[in-house]
Amino acid sequence: MRSFKSRLRRLSSAQYIVLFYLVAVTISFLLLSLPIAHKPGVEFAVIDILFVAVSAVSVTGLTPVSTVDTFSVPGIFILTFVFQIGGIGVMTLSTFIWLLMGKKIGLKERQLIMIDQNQSSLSGLVNLMRHILLIILIIELIGAVVLGVYFLQYYPSWQEAFLHGFFASISATTNAGFDITGSSLAPFATDYFVQTVNILLITLGAIGFPVLIEVKQFFKNLKKKKRFRFSLFTKLTTVMYVGLLVAGTLFIWLLEHQHYLAGKSWHESFFYAFFQSATTRSAGLATMNVNEFTAATLLILSILMFIGASPSSVGGGIRTTTFALNILFVFHFARGRKHIRVFNREIHEDDLAKSVVVSFMAIFICATATLLLMVIEPFSLTEIVFEVCSAFGTNGLSTGITPQLSTLGKLIIIVLMFIGRVGILPFIFMLGRPRNQPKYHYPKERIIIG
Repeated sequence: MRSFKSRLRRLSSAQYIVLFYLVAVTISFLLLSLPIAHKPGVEFAVIDILFVAVSAVSVTGLTPVSTVDTFSVPGIFILTFVFQIGGIGVMTLSTFIWLLMGKKIGLKERQLIMIDQNQSSLSGLVNLMRHILLIILIIELIGAVVLGVYFLQYYPSWQEAFLHGFFASISATTNAGFDITGSSLAPFATDYFVQTVNILLITLGAIGFPVLIEVKQFFKNLKKKKRFRFSLFTKLTTVMYVGLLVAGTLFIWLLEHQHYLAGKSWHESFFYAFFQSATTRSAGLATMNVNEFTAATLLILSILMFIGASPSSVGGGIRTTTFALNILFVFHFARGRKHIRVFNREIHEDDLAKSVVVSFMAIFICATATLLLMVIEPFSLTEIVFEVCSAFGTNGLSTGITPQLSTLGKLIIIVLMFIGRVGILPFIFMLGRPRNQPKYHYPKERIIIG
């Protein structure tokens, strides 16, 4: 016992985060294994329970079984509970529990929160956790009420309408991508109100918690007639988020206007393109069968899913700011500039190095997973790349191959979903312990590049 405790103390903060998520997966697996969570007569293989557990904790949405046909009402509530753990992060809920118990949030706990939420400073982390929990719960509550009331026209009883509203609100806000309609949001393909509400919930969950907190502070200062300056993070991530949303919509419309969108009205074409672009941030909900898109469009969706949502949000992928820094680096390097400046601020070299490392590791991990799946699975390259990017970006969109994957194939996707939720940097830091910087340097020498 003492040996076990001493080993725990020697774990780094990144290793603790991974351990906490493994515990969350274990709890989710046990809860979803309970007979009360399944409908009578449903057979649920162990690998499939594990797959759903990891998918729920990582708020991905990929599943080898039909949610509506497999889970009972208690099982649906268990799923939403797991979404909350995975969506807002284990450290947010842990901080809330610690505060309720009167536990002092020490340096070790703050380091865990900092890594889990991709923060660069130890100051203000407890208030950040409080704000995150409060904002997400308010958003989900409003979404559940709005959708529940609106669904009264779709379902025969108010209980069923509000169950669908409750589940849809949490699934969209946490970007979980699960549904209990049996066909995602396809039944609402022409209901623009439902789509708009879901897009708003997806955006609020994926744009980044610090952005929501700063917007809240902005309106507070506006009432008091005080000046407020948005941080560089909020400016950069918002511009990139909106830019990807617009670019995705345009690409889908251009590539599909003579294919899937042919013969559809302008508003149908716009909402099909707009919603599918919005859902690639990390949501995984869809208003149509993505198999009906061309291979070129599926590649664009794969890229968008690979980029994913913003840091310190419910989403996965390399994150919007990582992609933004890569673009800025190439742009400034092409113009012969050594320092990257944006919004009258200069980017820190450490952040630039992190963005390069995250991008390289993400490409390496996804390429390796794609190669392995190509060897063991009978599906096309397009289908496998789409599935891999969906898993890594914790998205949940699928061409339908998830239930047909072999046990080994499912395990590969499980690992991708887990890495996508934990994050590339904690995953890298987990592999080694930080070391002191050397007190000496070797002579520098230039090498030929390119």
